[in-house]
Amino acid sequence: MIIPLMDLKAQHAAIEAEIKEAINSVISRGHFISGEEVALFEEEYASFCDARYAVGVSSGTDALYLALKAMGIGSGDEVITVPFTFVGTAAAITLTGARPVFVDILPDTFNMNPGLLEEAISSRTAAIIPIHLYGQPADMDPINSIAKRHGLEVLEDAAQAHGAEYKGIRVGGISRAACFSFYPSKNLGAMGDAGAVVTNDKDLYETLKSLRNHGRNSWNEHGLEGVNGRMDEIQAAVLRVKLRRLEHWNQQRRENAEIYNRLLKDVPGIITPHCIEGAKHVYHLYVVRANTRDTLKDRLAEEGVSTGIYYTLPVHRQKAYQYLNMEEGSFPISEGAARQVMSLPLWPGMKVDFVEHVAERLKAAAETL
Repeated sequence: MIIPLMDLKAQHAAIEAEIKEAINSVISRGHFISGEEVALFEEEYASFCDARYAVGVSSGTDALYLALKAMGIGSGDEVITVPFTFVGTAAAITLTGARPVFVDILPDTFNMNPGLLEEAISSRTAAIIPIHLYGQPADMDPINSIAKRHGLEVLEDAAQAHGAEYKGIRVGGISRAACFSFYPSKNLGAMGDAGAVVTNDKDLYETLKSLRNHGRNSWNEHGLEGVNGRMDEIQAAVLRVKLRRLEHWNQQRRENAEIYNRLLKDVPGIITPHCIEGAKHVYHLYVVRANTRDTLKDRLAEEGVSTGIYYTLPVHRQKAYQYLNMEEGSFPISEGAARQVMSLPLWPGMKVDFVEHVAERLKAAAETL
């Protein structure tokens, strides 16, 4: 049996007619940038996040960059985040001229360890970017409390957490702003690159709308130095079709994750995902830990089961960030996770017998090691 890590073809096949109709509607109108579809998607996605505003942009990285810029983050500032993330988080910080400062993660959730924040704060610290990795919210109460005490901005990287909740509050309304990616493989994915910033702050919302469109105030007036960071109409139209199904898709992910949890609970050497109290996980990825990760990955591949590793190398060990002079061992929990994590196949509508087959193959492989 061949089982991919994810199956976007199956997802799209079920809604193919609606997708084509939405795209053709945009084509027939001939309005491809900053039109009706983007405006409607922004309203609908803000409502989904229980927030007042959403600003559609061109990617998740641009969402982070523009949000930081709108908050006034720039040269000479420091922004605290974690090294166990996609490199785009750090890139957004450096694009503003600021410097990324890392704190390590918690070993059970892979999210920011709030207990390490205080010692990382300096006179230059301007913001904190917690990451809701794999679809589970970071522990936001202590993060927000520390930020408030030091007068720091909090910007959530929610690229993998569409619909996740923290103590009854949906991601997007927990701090001043949250940034989302709609990369095709995300829980809510476009058919290309797209992203959004969600906020309850009207001033930030207005600034973001200007920054994403070359700082434009009106057709020939530019009050800010902005960029071309707009979401296009076709992506917004596709996202509107998918958004109507996101709650259902997230529930399907949770149900399959629970099956994995049950079947892998007592497998030797395998650590299943830990969900913190009060959090609602949306399982963008189902990630296990194992000291024998590489061997298990190879064994599963021999059985036709695809797996993924997110991430093989923490940001501070990437060649692009060698100038930060952070040696191996600087963040041992992140470095250890990079050697142990493995994502198992998971997607909305994945058949239960597929989940059971993957779990059986992983169990069989683990028991021989």
